[in-house]
Amino acid sequence: MHDSRKGFLIAGGACFPCALGRSGIIVAKREGDGGTPRATLPLRRIFYRADRLPRPQTSLPLRRIAPRDAWCDDSADRRYNRLIERPPGEAEERLTREDHLYDVIVEMGWNDAPVIRGRGSAIFWHLARPGFTPTAGCVAVERDVFQKLLPRLARHCVMEIR
Repeated sequence: MHDSRKGFLIAGGACFPCALGRSGIIVAKREGDGGTPRATLPLRRIFYRADRLPRPQTSLPLRRIAPRDAWCDDSADRRYNRLIERPPGEAEERLTREDHLYDVIVEMGWNDAPVIRGRGSAIFWHLARPGFTPTAGCVAVERDVFQKLLPRLARHCVMEIR
């Protein structure tokens, strides 16, 4: 039986296993629903932990993750679905994590042009947990997939989720 929370990332002729949201792929994405949106998403920029990884080789915009970096997932906040600064410990989605899921993140263009409150925030392409357990709605792969693909991504690449 197929697990809708797992899929495959196909890049050129290569195919890599990936984890998807706990609700699988969904059409009507909402904040907190655990779904990965069925969409074609532009790859906006790459964030990485400079204290854990060397600078990734890529043609996409690149930014080091700072200790105060967070992503606003509060749909009542005027900064909803944007990178913000927060002191450690606050409830936003922190980009500096103890685990390694966000050692490298590709920000995908979901609900950002324009931002619609409650439609969902921060669809990231990030590192997978062992066993490809589900994400909160993101796409997750093993570290070696990033090492193979990041240098090959063109400036205007998209990820098609279907």
